[in-house]
Amino acid sequence: MAVSWVQLLRGGNAARSAVVGGSMVLHALNTFIVATILPSVVREIGGLRYFAWSTVLYVVASLLGGATAARLLQRLGARRTYRCALGGFAAGSIACALAPVMPALLAGRFVQGLGAGTLSALCFMMVRMLFPAPLWPPALALVSVVWGGATLLGPAVGGVFAQYASWRAAFWTMAAVTPLLLLLVERALPPGLARPRPTGAPPVLNLLLLAGSVLAVSAGSMTGAAGWNALGVAVAVAGLVIFARREAAEGGVLPTGATRPAAPLATVYAAMLLMIAATTPEIFVPYFLQALHGLVPVHAGYLSALMSAGWTLGSVSSSGAGGARARAAITAGPVAMASGLAGLALLMPQAAAPLIALAGIAAALLTLGFGIGLAWPHLAARVFGFGAESEREVAGASITLVVMVGSAFGAAFGGMVTNLAGLTVPGGTAGATSAASWLFSVFILAPTLAALAIRRLPTVVRPAAVP
Repeated sequence: MAVSWVQLLRGGNAARSAVVGGSMVLHALNTFIVATILPSVVREIGGLRYFAWSTVLYVVASLLGGATAARLLQRLGARRTYRCALGGFAAGSIACALAPVMPALLAGRFVQGLGAGTLSALCFMMVRMLFPAPLWPPALALVSVVWGGATLLGPAVGGVFAQYASWRAAFWTMAAVTPLLLLLVERALPPGLARPRPTGAPPVLNLLLLAGSVLAVSAGSMTGAAGWNALGVAVAVAGLVIFARREAAEGGVLPTGATRPAAPLATVYAAMLLMIAATTPEIFVPYFLQALHGLVPVHAGYLSALMSAGWTLGSVSSSGAGGARARAAITAGPVAMASGLAGLALLMPQAAAPLIALAGIAAALLTLGFGIGLAWPHLAARVFGFGAESEREVAGASITLVVMVGSAFGAAFGGMVTNLAGLTVPGGTAGATSAASWLFSVFILAPTLAALAIRRLPTVVRPAAVP
């Protein structure tokens, strides 16, 4: 592992690493700042019922931005694509800072998401475009390291703003950071970087099917009525089935074989989707810690950030593994995640818990993140390896799509579970206690299914490009 990291940070690779990491810094900071200040936002402008929608709309927009990033890169080139993405993110941040009511803030989050999704997709596309195959796992782990650094800074910034009732200033701060990233891109991106091959017309219908499926679940989750929730799930499942059939027949959004059950790439995507979904209960953690355990926003933000810190630790510790060690990391990841969720299901509902219970919650969040960190670099590298060389940009962008779809469905189902469990009715401590118990218990199913999917991976042929 040491050799790979040295090569990644040596000479011209250092500038390339700055480009890759810089794209994720802004997205990660935004994620943790908003997670920390959202309870304060709700207290000032209302909209607790839409709590999960702040994440859902952001992720849906990020999905759309990520899906079109490869085509923007082909038409505009890297620098101009970065400029468009950063401009959109800044505009969305300003809209959020000025929002008088929750619907206006949600609109701003959607615009923010378009920019963030494009930046995130560029990050993964640049890994394959700028580095040779042996450096893919450490380069992908670098993304996790950057994300982990944001877990320290994001909650601190968001917590200070929330603590002093200045959550709007947090959005102004994110808008002010974007010129710094643009300066980094302009100075560090290699000159004369070749544009990807033309990819044809955007698969508009496939994208609408994906986004519509997520929104159907989210719309159903807004009410505590089981019938509406069931209808939302049914519509979403139908949309996903149609999407999978269209992708298998024509392609467009994902690399060839991504939706064919017998294909190795489909197995990798299934595991990644389920593992990402298993991390989404984190968006409710700051609220539960404040409502049930009496923590101030900054402390709640830091405690919830332990999941991403665990992700960083897991990625760094396993990124240099190969062969049997890599397969062991992939296998162990979902098991650790299920253990972390079980710990949260047991300890989070304990209102006014003593310090020892909070220590257990911290350990559970760290374990949840460590599990996905163990497996993620190797699963992501297999997306590159199993994808055809002619689809390298699509394969890179597809990792962002997997993250966004998994996050969106996870957030939507999380909103559904918590609303059905009483987060808003009866609400208060009783509602939060019931919602926390149900949320973490139900989500244990996601890493369990991921573990079953991963069992297929040792039986398929390993791609030559994967170390």
